Amino acid sequence: MIDKAELFLSTLNRSKNTVETYRQALERYFSIAGEELSDEAYENFLPSLRDLSPSTQAIIRSAVMGLYQFSRVGDIANRSRLNKHYLKKNKTNDVTFNKRGIEKVLKFCDTLKGDLLELRDRAFILTLADSGFRISELCSLNRGMIDWDEQQVLVIGKGDKPKVVRLSRRSLGAIRDYLRSRAEMDGSSGKPLISIPLFVQHGNIKKVKRMTPDGMRKSVKMRILEAGVKPETIRIHDFRHYFVTTVVIATGGNLKIAKELARHENIRTTQRYSHYAEDELDHAYDDIFNQR
Repeated sequence: MIDKAELFLSTLNRSKNTVETYRQALERYFSIAGEELSDEAYENFLPSLRDLSPSTQAIIRSAVMGLYQFSRVGDIANRSRLNKHYLKKNKTNDVTFNKRGIEKVLKFCDTLKGDLLELRDRAFILTLADSGFRISELCSLNRGMIDWDEQQVLVIGKGDKPKVVRLSRRSLGAIRDYLRSRAEMDGSSGKPLISIPLFVQHGNIKKVKRMTPDGMRKSVKMRILEAGVKPETIRIHDFRHYFVTTVVIATGGNLKIAKELARHENIRTTQRYSHYAEDELDHAYDDIFNQR
């Protein structure tokens, strides 16, 4: 069956990257459902997709459905019905993401203390997760924008409204380690330190040049892979989801605090995370009454 899958992939008129993505999707299918192609095997496979993002679900489903159609196996109408049953959209529009994967990446990033690239990526990723920055916001910061005494940054949000972003001791420590290691480079730039970008490009770049969001995305994805997590299971924005979720859980579901720390304009946006507080109540009950 794996040979047939390779034959199917060879017939696709898609980019090299798309074909490789389909190959990974089919490998996931075979690892869960075995090499059987049947409506029953397909139904048994679908629940494994529920924790993935909608876009990742769609890619995997498209690859597997394509293989079934290529192999002329089963009933396409029945598989479509199964898709709607198992992967229907969440009516409450709750936020879902690979929380365990994020935590694994953060644990790995805590160990990145080698060269400038490692120190930069460590500081960037830990700050994403601990402060709820959007990637474009974090890339736009200059060194002088950090208030080290108050442990915060003032950013201009939607509608040109200034908002305070608080920084954790962990992220501030990682930023200090990074800036200390590039002190010579910044000092020889001829620019005031306060105007130098907080996160810059390294390697063969002689000038102090700001990291772009696209460049930083590639670096973060590389660290996700190095952490042993499949990059397609984590979106960069999931680090912000992780931040809001952590606040909701830690405050016992206080959405007002979560709204302010996440800088949401509307409480309805924050309410999409409320199910995580309910999950914590379930765990607390289980710990109290079922672990005796």
